[in-house]
Amino acid sequence: MAQLETNQKLRISSRSPCLFTLRIELLPNEIQPIIWRRLEVDGRISLCKLHHLIQAAFGWNDSHLHQFEIRGKTYAIPSEEDALYERVVEDERKAKLNRLVTEEDVLTYSYDLGDNWQHVITVENIDYDLDHDPQGGAFITDGARACPPEDVGGPDGYHHFLEVILTQPHSDEAKELLEWAGGPFDPHYFDKRSANAAILRLLYNGWGGK
Repeated sequence: MAQLETNQKLRISSRSPCLFTLRIELLPNEIQPIIWRRLEVDGRISLCKLHHLIQAAFGWNDSHLHQFEIRGKTYAIPSEEDALYERVVEDERKAKLNRLVTEEDVLTYSYDLGDNWQHVITVENIDYDLDHDPQGGAFITDGARACPPEDVGGPDGYHHFLEVILTQPHSDEAKELLEWAGGPFDPHYFDKRSANAAILRLLYNGWGGK
């Protein structure tokens, strides 16, 4: 009965203006303190658009494959290779967030399937009592800690990266790693203003819409 009520609620609300509050944590069981973002987003957007917003919120470069997992189903951009691996993939471009999840639901978003950066996404709140239509908008309200460098080698590689630059900052290896990472790296710092600016650029260019 509870499942039926949930499905009915998703169908009834699928076209109504709504604002989802998502807490997104990066590998919370493997990286401490937690790297996280709180994102407010129009619930009517597709998972494909949510992918782009998550990339901007964390500071990833969108250079690798990604996928969402929701109730045992995989959502991504389908490819010809899926059939070769007997992999069933739902088209994320046609999957709307508010038709798939509701308040307190948890889904996962994986980026770079080699390094396997898994993001745990919790739907903290859904607001239907709005004084304006979000119209595909998004905004980061809070968060903590820097995103790992791209291609650092997953959580193990990131732990090694941090150990070297924090405990041996003057070593040749630390200098090489920082040069590779593009300059100084502060794992404790999250630039919310810069992340929101990246999201605004996405919205302006049409990538963060519905």
